[in-house]
Amino acid sequence: MSGTSSPEAVKKLLENMQSDLRALSLECKKKFPPVKEAAESGIIKVKTIAARNTEILAALKENSSEVVQPFLMGCGTKEPKITQLCLAAIQRLMSHEVVSETAAGNIINMLWQLMENSLEELKLLQTVLVLLTTNTVVHDEALSKAIVLCFRLHFTKDNITNNTAAATVRQVVTVVFERMVAEDERHRDIIEQPVLVQGNSNRRSVSTLKPCAKDAYMLFQDLCQLVNADAPYWLVGMTEMTRTFGLELLESVLNDFPQVFLQHQEFSFLLKERVCPLVIKLFSPNIKFRQGSSTSSSPAPVEKPYFPICMRLLRVVSVLIKQFYSLLVTECEIFLSLLVKFLDADKPQWLRAVAVESIHRFCVQPQLLRSFCQSYDMKQHSTKVFRDIVNALGSFIQSLFLVPPTGNPATSNQAGNNNLGGSVSAPANSGMVGIGGGVTLLPAFEYRGTWIPILTITVQGSAKATYLEMLDKVEPPTIPEGYAMSVAFHCLLDLVRGITSMIEGELGELETECQTTTEEGSSPTQSTEQQDLQSTSDQMDKEIVSRAVWEEMVNACWCGLLAALSLLLDASTDEAATENILKAELTMAALCGRLGLVTSRDAFITAICKGSLPPHYALTVLNTTTAATLSNKSYSVQGQSVMMISPSSESHQQVVAVGQPLAVQPQGTVMLTSKNIQCMRTLLNLAHCHGAVLGTSWQLVLATLQHLVWILGLKPSSGGALKPGRAVEGPSTVLTTAVMTDLPVISNILSRLFESSQYLDDVSLHHLINALCSLSLEAMDMAYGNNKEPSLFAVAKLLETGLVNMHRIEILWRPLTGHLLEVCQHPNSRMREWGAEALTSLIKAGLTFNHDPPLSQNQRLQLLLLNPLKEMSNINHPDIRLKQLECVLQILQSQGDSLGPGWPLVLGVMGAIRNDQGESLIRTAFQCLQLVVTDFLPTMPCTCLQIVVDVAGSFGLHNQELNISLTSIGLLWNISDYFFQRGETIEKELNKEEAAQQKQAEEKGVVLNRPFHPAPPFDCLWLCLYAKLGELCVDPRPAVRKSAGQTLFSTIGAHGTLLQHSTWHTVIWKVLFHLLDRVRESSTTADKEKIESGGGNILIHHSRDTAEKQWAETWVLTLAGVARIFNTRRYLLQPLGDFSRAWDVLLDHIQSAALSKNNEVSLAALKSFQEILQIVSPVRDSDKPETPPVVNVPVPVLIGPISGMSRPFVRTDSIGEKLGRYSSSEPPIVTDELEDLNLWWAAWNTWYRIGSESTKPPITFDKLTFIPSQPFLTALIQIFPALYQHIKTGFNMDDLQKLGVILHSAISVPISSDASPFILPSYTEAVLTSLQEAVLTALDVLQKAICVGPENMQIMYPAIFDQLLAFVEFSCKPPQYGQLETKHIANAKYNQIQLFAPAEWVALNYVPFAERSLEVVVDLYQKTACHKAVVNEKVLQNIIKVVQLISNEILPYANFIPKEFVGQIMTMLNKGSIHSQSSSFTEAEIDIRLREEFSKMCFETLLQFSFSNKVTTPQEGYISRMALSVLLKRSQDVLHRYIEDERLSGKCPLPRQQVTEIIFVLKAVSTLIDSLKKTQPENVDGNTWAQVIALYPTLVECITCSSSEVCSALKEALVPFKDFMQPPASRVQNGES
Repeated sequence: MSGTSSPEAVKKLLENMQSDLRALSLECKKKFPPVKEAAESGIIKVKTIAARNTEILAALKENSSEVVQPFLMGCGTKEPKITQLCLAAIQRLMSHEVVSETAAGNIINMLWQLMENSLEELKLLQTVLVLLTTNTVVHDEALSKAIVLCFRLHFTKDNITNNTAAATVRQVVTVVFERMVAEDERHRDIIEQPVLVQGNSNRRSVSTLKPCAKDAYMLFQDLCQLVNADAPYWLVGMTEMTRTFGLELLESVLNDFPQVFLQHQEFSFLLKERVCPLVIKLFSPNIKFRQGSSTSSSPAPVEKPYFPICMRLLRVVSVLIKQFYSLLVTECEIFLSLLVKFLDADKPQWLRAVAVESIHRFCVQPQLLRSFCQSYDMKQHSTKVFRDIVNALGSFIQSLFLVPPTGNPATSNQAGNNNLGGSVSAPANSGMVGIGGGVTLLPAFEYRGTWIPILTITVQGSAKATYLEMLDKVEPPTIPEGYAMSVAFHCLLDLVRGITSMIEGELGELETECQTTTEEGSSPTQSTEQQDLQSTSDQMDKEIVSRAVWEEMVNACWCGLLAALSLLLDASTDEAATENILKAELTMAALCGRLGLVTSRDAFITAICKGSLPPHYALTVLNTTTAATLSNKSYSVQGQSVMMISPSSESHQQVVAVGQPLAVQPQGTVMLTSKNIQCMRTLLNLAHCHGAVLGTSWQLVLATLQHLVWILGLKPSSGGALKPGRAVEGPSTVLTTAVMTDLPVISNILSRLFESSQYLDDVSLHHLINALCSLSLEAMDMAYGNNKEPSLFAVAKLLETGLVNMHRIEILWRPLTGHLLEVCQHPNSRMREWGAEALTSLIKAGLTFNHDPPLSQNQRLQLLLLNPLKEMSNINHPDIRLKQLECVLQILQSQGDSLGPGWPLVLGVMGAIRNDQGESLIRTAFQCLQLVVTDFLPTMPCTCLQIVVDVAGSFGLHNQELNISLTSIGLLWNISDYFFQRGETIEKELNKEEAAQQKQAEEKGVVLNRPFHPAPPFDCLWLCLYAKLGELCVDPRPAVRKSAGQTLFSTIGAHGTLLQHSTWHTVIWKVLFHLLDRVRESSTTADKEKIESGGGNILIHHSRDTAEKQWAETWVLTLAGVARIFNTRRYLLQPLGDFSRAWDVLLDHIQSAALSKNNEVSLAALKSFQEILQIVSPVRDSDKPETPPVVNVPVPVLIGPISGMSRPFVRTDSIGEKLGRYSSSEPPIVTDELEDLNLWWAAWNTWYRIGSESTKPPITFDKLTFIPSQPFLTALIQIFPALYQHIKTGFNMDDLQKLGVILHSAISVPISSDASPFILPSYTEAVLTSLQEAVLTALDVLQKAICVGPENMQIMYPAIFDQLLAFVEFSCKPPQYGQLETKHIANAKYNQIQLFAPAEWVALNYVPFAERSLEVVVDLYQKTACHKAVVNEKVLQNIIKVVQLISNEILPYANFIPKEFVGQIMTMLNKGSIHSQSSSFTEAEIDIRLREEFSKMCFETLLQFSFSNKVTTPQEGYISRMALSVLLKRSQDVLHRYIEDERLSGKCPLPRQQVTEIIFVLKAVSTLIDSLKKTQPENVDGNTWAQVIALYPTLVECITCSSSEVCSALKEALVPFKDFMQPPASRVQNGES
């Protein structure tokens, strides 16, 4: 109090007192002398006190009765001016606290009198207030009197006084209690013995209370009495009182001083015994009242609910419950039950509104709600208060929708509603309501035509009431439409918010405590462990208790909450309201999830799900789960019916999307509103933030999301994320721009939702995966039996989940991939495609993921990851297999180096592709294989190489795509090359592996079984490769056979040296001969039908247009290959035991090929024959022309001249040939001779069999008869010389006979007219065919051999002459070939190309051949004439026969014969007709007669020919001219020689034959000239005449001869010359001068 006790203040106070007293005495000087006196004595008194005392204020207080007296007297005057002055002075004294108790009593009495006289009422109140607030001197009776005084002033007629008095009363009541609190504070430190208050002690037993407390007690007790309309005990003098004021005072005391009641049992007793019964009693009219019952029937009007009292009662109740709940458990139960009843629909609207406001006050206090739950709901026989409150709110909200609200009775119901926009069916889709012409968008709830606006009433979380504060209203106020609804709505939201945040907070604390204790628990010391056990068990108890409470709270409220919230959600037209409702449902769902309350969790989730989907959407999950049993049932909760309202379809919401429902048979379209999208977002949010507690309700969530995604037309894209699909895919999907902008966001949240699955624990993750799998199964069921677009949501999300959980992929791999494999087998292509996409993406991601430990160290995981890839091979759909193979390709490209033990799986996938699975599949698989072969052979375990060979081979056998088969053969070549280069390492590794397996097999006691077993493992690898190529060599397609064959032989040729020697046996018998057998069989049984085209537009060359011809090519190739191996590897093969047997088998194959009715095969067989006899060297790359890389078109390849042939022979070949002939790298082979004669004789026998069989004419002929070709015969005959070199020692006459037969037959084979232009020279050229040359060569070889051979061989000469002369005869008598009609060459129609005409057979032009044979005969005869054999066999006679033949047969047909030929014959005859000795002939040995005959014949022939008069063609004329010219020349020669000889011989007569000759010539000349004269002059050439005339001088010279015969002949010859004698002419005639 320093302000009032400082010296200056005291001084001031004294001055003021004195001036007050002076003013008083002045005022009363006239009217009130006693007062004046008192005032003056007062001045003296004050001065005295001031002078005597140091403690002036204390002294003043002591004497205060006297100091105050003058002023009291002044008041007694009742004069306003004086009274005011006095009151002011008294107040000043009071404010300086210089008033004693008695003075105060006096002052109060004085104030009472003034009050009774109604004087200075406001001043009085002010004075009382100052008196009571500045000090505590007023007690007990005085205090009660002061309070009564204020009450009395409250009930005056003056409004201002009333209000001021009311305020004063409130303040005074507060002061009384504040004093008590201060008193308690002062005595708090003194520990007092608590005095037991008897439960039934008298209400006056306040002896134990201290003074201030006692005042407070008395005051409070009387307030109760007054409200109850009873007489007060302490506030004596009260005249009237209102209940409303009393209740307000009670409320303020209870509200402001709760500790007073809680700390003092006397006060608690008052609460229990007085306040509660009072409240209950006052409530009774409200409880009994039913709206709508006629008022007249109620006995007294009092009984109608009275708003001011009711509202104040509720305020009191709120305070009681809030502050004294723990004291008044039972009473609160009653209050709360009453509150719930006030919400009933038959209570007045205002009552319901204030009741809701009251309830709202509890809803924002979760701890209080928790107490309700513990005290009532969890007790056995108690009302379930908490449950009732929530349910009541729910019913209240429903009733507002179902019953049109009753407004204030003053206004008519309808008008009230309409003005407020209630019950107006708002225009569809707008959610807008016209008010006063303007259109505004009001937030509102709308349900079944009832439209209730949402008012903004309070900040969330605080319960600021409106009607509970209307203390000045007497009449019930008009409640605006929607107010009660809005408050109830906020109650629900605050309730949810409060409960969830409270429970979650406590849960969180509990969890952290658990963590800390477990962390501490790890400390090692014994004592702490004991403590920990203790604390843990305490904690367990605490947790059990807490959990029980939390669960009870949730169980008590969830039904009601859900019913109300889902109704509101359906009715809400305001985004913010919807958001709040959804948030409440979401937090409840999450809380239930955390507490493990499955049913309630699922129920809330179902509600959100239903909100997301269009109304009445048929989604089985939502209608079959336990949660959804709510949807159409009403819950009966403790007698209160709670209807679950299912969503109505008429909510006026903006439609933002139209799409198709996801159903087997979609009926029409469905619409999504913005609210649906909002719910969807909530759902996403729920799943995203609370995935860990969703458990089995993942099913609900995902099913709903799936349907929404479908309606919105989101389609999966790479990685499983959903992107807006193209409009094409759902023609009925219409999206507004609002949604279009939302879609990427939704899609993003969806992805994030599944990304967050990586933070879920394993169990939750399994729940998620299971849910996705069962969703997917449903989608699969729906997609059966139609090829419509399926829902791929589940598959896409399985993929997404798998991808983000790679770090723990093992725990979910099997269920995940197992399901996806099922999806891959689905008949719906789109579904399958995505199943495969997901599966392959997961496998690829799994392999590239950086696992810990890495895959290279975790082979089990690697195989686990690759296994589904292998499983996909069991699926027959080609699209799936394509995906599988693309995956393999990508794995190879990214992981190929590190596959290790996964190789067999990967190769198995490629190998599992079957022939019938379509081209693209095979192509992709093959691409993979190519990659493996080119890049990865070195990185894979060697044991897998055999698999690679098998797989490559299997591609060769696929008949879908020729190029693939061919390329795969190329791959096999590359593989073999790799084996060759890495041989040593592969061998080591395989041997090691083999040893390990051997050991295992022995331990198990089984035999190790692998193909080609006894051979070492590396050789087995080669044999597998050869065997594969061997299979390909008998493929149905010619190009494949060809390529495979070339590769096989090249490989064996190039790399065979790596094999162990013993393995060659297997190669020969199991690979090569086996192959030859199969080829021979196929070739002989091949179809002869013509193949029109080779598929597509490929034209087939006529040489390949039947299967038979195509197989022929294969046979050729195979035989050649085997022969080449026999040739080049003879040094390896001969040491093998059964070489001669192999040789025989090979010869047998050559023979059957040579005798096959196919020119190509037979010719090639001979080629191989030549090769194994080492006549021809194997083709080297160096001398082999490049062939263009064209498959399937035979290209002629020339093989160098064979043993002096003049014509190279042609052989067809193709690109495959180039696939590598490495023979050039091998050392040249030295062992050219086969040591073993038997082998050569076997060869001769084969040759003979081939020759005799092939040239034997067929019995009958038709157009298909096979006749061996010229090249074949040529080759056949060409083999003989070489063969002969080896067998000549044993070659005898029989063999010669055999040879002769063959040569003869061969020469007589005709050729087909369509081949003749290529084989025959044009018939004007005299050239031999290759065959004829070969025949002559063969004979030449023989005669040379005989020549140098031993004596006994000479007996073969005559046989050779016979043969040759037989050939000479062919010139006139072409040999017959069986019954075949042949045409003369000149008549063959080879000049006109006649397609499809049957071939005509053309006899060869044998003339040049005969001529050459004749020349040979002559030469030979020249050499051998003196051999005995020649003489004995009468060779010369045969020769003469032949010359006769020429004259008879050849020259008459000169017109068919080329000039040169004729010329040559003439010259030959000329020579023959020269009848004279030559140096080589000796008289003794020659048969002169014969020679003469021969000469004569030659000459006669010449002569005969020169006189062909019947000239019909220029050709004939030419021949006769030529004959003439030769004849004349011959005659000239003979004559000259005769003249010479005659001159030389002197007297000796010339030999007879010479004389005969000259006579013959002379006769001929005369005959000639005769003929010439007879001939037409124009037919005789001038040159001929000249030659004739030129004979004349020679004839003249003969005149000197001695022989008479000659002379007479000469005479005859000379006579005709007379005709030439003519006088010389001046002109040139006939070109002669």
